[in-house]
Amino acid sequence: MNFRTNIQLHKERNQIDYNSKLLLIGSCFSENIYQKLNYFKFNAFSNPFGILFNPIAIESLITNAINRKEYSDKDIFQLNERWHCFDAHSDLSSSNKNELLQNLNREIDATNKQLTQATHIIITLGTSWMYRFIETDTIVGNCHKVPQKKFLKELLPVDEIIASLENLSTLIKDVNPTINIIFTLSPVRHLKDGFVENSQSKSHLLSAIHQVIDKRNQLYYFPSYEIMLDDLREYRFYNSDMIHPNETAINYIWEQFQHVWIDKKTASIMKEVDHIQRGLAHKPFNPNSEQHQQFLTDLQKKITSITNNTNISF
Repeated sequence: MNFRTNIQLHKERNQIDYNSKLLLIGSCFSENIYQKLNYFKFNAFSNPFGILFNPIAIESLITNAINRKEYSDKDIFQLNERWHCFDAHSDLSSSNKNELLQNLNREIDATNKQLTQATHIIITLGTSWMYRFIETDTIVGNCHKVPQKKFLKELLPVDEIIASLENLSTLIKDVNPTINIIFTLSPVRHLKDGFVENSQSKSHLLSAIHQVIDKRNQLYYFPSYEIMLDDLREYRFYNSDMIHPNETAINYIWEQFQHVWIDKKTASIMKEVDHIQRGLAHKPFNPNSEQHQQFLTDLQKKITSITNNTNISF
């Protein structure tokens, strides 16, 4: 008797190799995939405005990047001795106002460049719940611990999510017609909203995504959410918080992503990169020993060889 249902996925066209340029935007799960891509030295750029959870915030970033919005004093505010922007994650916040503005404008320029040059963009949606800042009647990407009474919490209806995803897809395709857009739904459970509310939120996102994807127009869906809920489907695949996928789950989903999206011709290079990365992470018992010095010499030869024969750099 089989006590598990394994997901069966097929390879997509326009696969990722070491000539590809990748942009990842969205929830914290996009960071997990980025870390894997970065480890194997793919050309990847992730979350320039930090983690963003709802589709409106992601659409706003893409719109502002394409239009090369210039952030100024009116776009930021001070709270608890730090300067913040509602469009960005607190990772970009700063105690210095000018530093925050410089960071925001630098990342807008970088995102514009990535959107025009990327071969693939991976957009991970996290939640349909959003917060509207009452004072300006705008949806924020991050509340920055501003008192909750200053916001209205709303659930985005499916038709508005569809409109947002169609709009950001059109914007991207206008500046980069050949790009492959891969939507994913984060398997992270937003239980602070409530069990029922989290399910409702995810269902809205899932329904909207499937109204938008169109392989003929290079709009795809990768089932991170379904792999976690229907293939793994056990609490042993979660961290101790029972909310975030653990390392085992992330590795398994990455394996599935590799199968679907990574060109198998890259396997030998990935194996070599992995070997080098393990070598770089190695902590010797005696760093001054002749054996370790020879190990470092051999490792450097491997790094030189791979950098000379590919566009990979360490």
